[in-house]
Amino acid sequence: MQRHDWLKAPEIQPSTRVNELGLPNRAPGSAREADRALLALAQEGFLDTTHFDTVRFPPPPWANEVIARASQEGSLAYTPYRGHPDVLKSVAEGLHTTFGLSFNPDTELILTPGTQAGLFGALASLVNSGDDVVLIDPDYLFSERILRFLGAQITHIPLMGEANPQPDLNALEDAFKRLQPKLLVFSHPNNPTGAVYSPELIAAIAELAIYYNVTVVVDELYARLVYEETPFTHLAAQAGMKERTITLFGPSKTESLSGYRLGVVAAPAKVIKAIEDIQSITALRAPAYSQHVLVPWLHHDGLWIADRLKEFWKLRKITAQAFAKLPWLKLHLQKATAYAWPDVSALQLADTTIAQALMRDAKVLVSPGYQFGPSGAGHFRVCYARDEQEWTAALERIITVLDNFAVQAGLPKRIELGSPLYQQRLNEIQGTKREDRGNSLAQALQTLASSNSKVNNPSGSLQQTCQQLFMRLIK
Repeated sequence: MQRHDWLKAPEIQPSTRVNELGLPNRAPGSAREADRALLALAQEGFLDTTHFDTVRFPPPPWANEVIARASQEGSLAYTPYRGHPDVLKSVAEGLHTTFGLSFNPDTELILTPGTQAGLFGALASLVNSGDDVVLIDPDYLFSERILRFLGAQITHIPLMGEANPQPDLNALEDAFKRLQPKLLVFSHPNNPTGAVYSPELIAAIAELAIYYNVTVVVDELYARLVYEETPFTHLAAQAGMKERTITLFGPSKTESLSGYRLGVVAAPAKVIKAIEDIQSITALRAPAYSQHVLVPWLHHDGLWIADRLKEFWKLRKITAQAFAKLPWLKLHLQKATAYAWPDVSALQLADTTIAQALMRDAKVLVSPGYQFGPSGAGHFRVCYARDEQEWTAALERIITVLDNFAVQAGLPKRIELGSPLYQQRLNEIQGTKREDRGNSLAQALQTLASSNSKVNNPSGSLQQTCQQLFMRLIK
């Protein structure tokens, strides 16, 4: 008898924790299987709108130069798990100068291999199986999956209002009162809607967190991708919140540095130590040479960021002009990110049905709404940070597919361009009747420069950058 005649293939079973990565009751069958089936359809030539186009919007020109120099000059390949001390110091200075936030680089910061690793490390360091966690709905699609993997009991708090989505504070306080949860988790600006929460709302969240003794994990990855003059408010800057807030930062979106795998977590020293312990057994450290890209980050890229925001703003307008053609579709483009979050629930179709049709007939991959929370059903997310011509053509294909569904459902067909109804729809989607709000960003940065005049910034680079930016934008 040959040896292979009696050997049996092993029946290897993944851990039961892996099953918790699914999202029950949101899509036909397993949500994970639906995701995989959708991705399996993607082929060469399909437009993937689930992320930023880093070919059309490449990293800053200095990024590769910094990495090459770090490698050639023999910089540490095995940095401390938290990150290179000099890089941490530079990041702390940048967070203070740009955001007005003060963190001790030795004890309150850690560099992670991407903000995703930072999110996992933060949640894994705090959540025990069975802990109650409150999650804003909709929100970043992987937050809930990580929490389920860790065995958390999740309560969703919905966003209220279509034009200006904000968390339901009454529901939030009720959850805090009933559950005494371990954590509140949310992204700000919100992913997927792009909403920026008002200063009053952030202050109210802080007040509730302090009163009910709730720790907060907030993902501020898109804090630099804000278009409007409405100020962006950091939760950790609220009185009494630095001690109970874990904040995630990173250069992967606005700066297109996603391929460099860099994230920053700012938190109380005890939490940073716990994240370091977890990182030491999962990824060890952020990529050592990539870490040096964070030295110039937040310091000398103000004009570069402004130019990029102007390009995103133009694509935002193109996106609005396309979706305004469908009278039954609901969309309010928000004040941040490069995402559109159209509500197509009027079609009364499953998210996966729409996503698969867009993949098959429009050759476009979108993120189905159910991935982002129970209230995400009936939506999909697209990222409009793409090549202008490619995106314009893709939008027309998307509109055609959706319009065909609308005809089958007995909904109104697309609107004629230039009609009063079209202009009304366009104004609603853009949230303004003005043609261009580029000056709004300039005004906001002038205010920023003025309000930061007391920041310890001997070179005056922040104020000079804002003034130069203002002059450039009004030309």
